[in-house]
Amino acid sequence: MVDVLRPSAVEKQALGLVARLTELGVRAGDRVLLTGENSSPFVAALLALCHLDASIVLADPQLAADQLATMSDVSGVRWAVTDAPARIPLPPRSVLDLAEPDGPAATAPATISLEAWERRRDGVVMWSSGTTGSPKAVVKSGHAVMENSRVTAAAMAYAPHDVLAPLLPFSHQYGMSLLLIWWLTGCRLLVAPYRRLERAIAAVAESGATVVDGTPPTYHGLLTLLARDPALLGRLEKVRMWCVGGAPLNRPLAERFRATTGHPLLDGYGMTETGNIALMLPDQLEGCGRPLPGVRVRVQGDPGEIEVQTPGRLEGYLRPDGSLVPFEDTWFRTRDLGRLDDNGVLHVYGRMNAVHRLGHTLYPEYLERRAEECGAPVKVVAVDDERAGSMLVFFVQDSERDERHWRARLRALLASYERPNAVVMLPRFPVNRNGKVDVSALRELAAETLKGYPGGR
Repeated sequence: MVDVLRPSAVEKQALGLVARLTELGVRAGDRVLLTGENSSPFVAALLALCHLDASIVLADPQLAADQLATMSDVSGVRWAVTDAPARIPLPPRSVLDLAEPDGPAATAPATISLEAWERRRDGVVMWSSGTTGSPKAVVKSGHAVMENSRVTAAAMAYAPHDVLAPLLPFSHQYGMSLLLIWWLTGCRLLVAPYRRLERAIAAVAESGATVVDGTPPTYHGLLTLLARDPALLGRLEKVRMWCVGGAPLNRPLAERFRATTGHPLLDGYGMTETGNIALMLPDQLEGCGRPLPGVRVRVQGDPGEIEVQTPGRLEGYLRPDGSLVPFEDTWFRTRDLGRLDDNGVLHVYGRMNAVHRLGHTLYPEYLERRAEECGAPVKVVAVDDERAGSMLVFFVQDSERDERHWRARLRALLASYERPNAVVMLPRFPVNRNGKVDVSALRELAAETLKGYPGGR
């Protein structure tokens, strides 16, 4: 069954949840944990908590119980709304089970309003992905989140006739942004089992979805489905925009997708701390597009670190004791590597993790983008080495050609100090629960590959 949600129908659910949460004791300003799988009740719960002017703590439903406990402790949550109450580290009387049917809603308001929540400084607490260390509790105002959603909706020209299909968790920045865009726009929303891609794509086809959002691995999987069943493409003809985010988009994937479908992958760049920063539009098919209206970007160097000034920025981070460390700088340093071209288009290469090798400073993510000119996705992992500073393992997503082929291609493209110590062929990169390449798994594989390795060839 395909679940396509209209705002009016979900609003009725949300009104019922407002009544239940009020009876439970939830009041304005209370910190409330919201976690669960993508569903109509989850969407309704988000709206209900916004209406109640709660401080919403979003958590991925796949987190381990001890991780949820840490998040709850740091955030100081008093209540929880979830579809898995047994996993919540709070007394049962403080937990609302989304799986339970709604009771009478005699005390429910007439309509859902987000106005009070939009004025809340701690409207939402989200955890960063922890790409460069332990995840951080990011505090954002309701205004920052809503304004970024409005600007995004206008830039991408979403319309009431659209059917949005986010193949992403609603409990993350990307997914939450699309839920608010759906609410603001008044269009329809497809709730699909995004972790079961074949079923999700079938739902996209059946629902007549017009805008699809996913991570790069989502589109790798879609290309596999299209190779197996070319007729599937005809059933997806109503999709007018295929959008991608959550991780850098590599050139081979973008080129394969366009060659196969006739459509570009519209790349976007954003962060938990800042919201959406730059989005590629259908008539601007370069990089990640230009910065959104009201967003300023500067890059120190070519390439260099991306810095952002935006109304969508965070209020600050939570300390382990739950107190706020305010963010007071004018510019937010993203720790991402990129460049602005002469047309003002932003190009993003990935995390700014410099390594030192043979007297040179290198950025693995930049090497990846250059290596991908050879025609396949590449991930570069640096392993510390006393003699050289770092050894480089190039992982190439290719199940047809061998290491010798790729060494020859890379040798012609890269300087001697940039070339790999080892090349490892993988049929597909491992991914984590967020749909991003699992860098930790690649680091373990790189270390194992280099055990007893004599050095570069």
